[in-house]
Amino acid sequence: MLKTIHPVSALSFSIVLSCAQTADQHAWMDGLWQARRTGAQTSQDWLRTKNWWRDFWKRSFIDIQPNYSRDLDNDSLQTTYFQMGRNYQLFRYMLGCNAYGKFPTKFNGGLFTYDPVLVDSTYPYTPDFRNWGGGTFTQQNQRLVYYPMLASGDFDMMQASFDFYNRLLKTAELRSLTYWHHKGAAFTEQLENYGLPNPSEYGWKRPAGFDPGMQYNAWLEYEWDTVLEFCDMILKSRLYNGSDISTYLPLIKSCLRFFDAHYQYLAQKRGARILDSRGHLILYPGSAAETYKLAYNASSTIAALKTVTKHLLLLPEALLDSTDRKYFIAFSKRIPPIPLGEINGQKVIAPAVTWARINNQESPQLYPVFPWGIYGMGKPDLKTGLNTWNLDTNVIKNRSYIGWKQDNIFAARLGLNAAAFKLTSEKLKNGPRRFPAFWGPGFDWVPDHNWGGSAMIGLQEMLLQNAGDSILLFPGWPQNVDVHFKLHAPHNTTVEAWLKGGQIKKLTILPAIRQKDVINYLNERKK
Repeated sequence: MLKTIHPVSALSFSIVLSCAQTADQHAWMDGLWQARRTGAQTSQDWLRTKNWWRDFWKRSFIDIQPNYSRDLDNDSLQTTYFQMGRNYQLFRYMLGCNAYGKFPTKFNGGLFTYDPVLVDSTYPYTPDFRNWGGGTFTQQNQRLVYYPMLASGDFDMMQASFDFYNRLLKTAELRSLTYWHHKGAAFTEQLENYGLPNPSEYGWKRPAGFDPGMQYNAWLEYEWDTVLEFCDMILKSRLYNGSDISTYLPLIKSCLRFFDAHYQYLAQKRGARILDSRGHLILYPGSAAETYKLAYNASSTIAALKTVTKHLLLLPEALLDSTDRKYFIAFSKRIPPIPLGEINGQKVIAPAVTWARINNQESPQLYPVFPWGIYGMGKPDLKTGLNTWNLDTNVIKNRSYIGWKQDNIFAARLGLNAAAFKLTSEKLKNGPRRFPAFWGPGFDWVPDHNWGGSAMIGLQEMLLQNAGDSILLFPGWPQNVDVHFKLHAPHNTTVEAWLKGGQIKKLTILPAIRQKDVINYLNERKK
């Protein structure tokens, strides 16, 4: 309870924090008092805050049905459109609130927490509690928080996730050297903030003789590849924004080297040959996400290795010298092909060549569509991706808009307009709480940031995609829905478009030279 000595008609106070890590508590207190003395300069800080948010909203936006009256009781379909645009903005606002922490925005709420008993009545904890909380960062979830920042142009906000891995690089390399005596950075799927696996997921009761470098966990065993999505986001931040990524290149190279070294190490333990008959790595045991376990040549892992290596080799000599280039060219030839299968006589992407069990409900056979972009609109062999979506019974069974599910993104990238709209609109409809973008718990918690992140990506991909140097405009957007958006594309490009009454009323591409790369899919669908 706060009380004033005398009655007052107005009250202003500042909360001052110290986040320093110091040798002792006295130094920490000194820092706190120094922060108090310098204090919050209210008028200047308020001006800086307003300017920051003004610039933030100028970077990008998506405004659906701009002339809609906002009479939410008027028309259910119009309400759907309005909620999609409004809640996209609200969730991006939540990410902006968490812009510059030293640690990444956690997928299960970021800096926003929620009374546990209001999520689950059996959780009588304080609001500091969250499922999958503490210092654990689950990378399959974290990636969905950061990937949409490429198209939204929030490159400065991505740095915390890149720095998180970079700080832990030495620990990850020591894990490889200590446990298996080879090079490369061994990052795990659920990672503590000090770089080792979450202790509970590592396993408190481990069988005698079990590999000490392995997590004794049915979901997480042999899942090493989630770090590669962040490696590729680093490379894409340079492609989109010209970001200086030189400090992160040792991380990217070491993560790739791990797969080369580790799977040759495992093959050598099993027999006399370290590669298969075609000179490829034998990626076994592996894991296709958390779902297809004890997998042989998981398609999600292979697509990741192929894509990150390809993007690394596109760097100029100043960033990748001839020695590294020679090694990674040779490594790219050791990566096996993406496994394919056949259903009803049609070619599909297989989750892996073989697997022992299905442990979760992801669809990693479509990871070559997203995030890896090997199949999709404007890419070779779109039909194989479509066949996988339409015919694979596990893909069909697992399809959903809940939580981290990314089926809306798959649909957008495959040009499935109706499915993309349905799934993305379900993700972006009002959450069941007072603040509309407090979704969840889904598979995780409230607010569910990987729910919001996957929704953002799906909406962005419906409006704008990239295929090589081509800019795909409105590849998954219903022509009868008005929209005004500004999003970012590779090569320091911004695209601002106004669609009204089924016609593009204005299109601004900067720099203008990139106008030649635009493919208008509203016109393509008329052909």
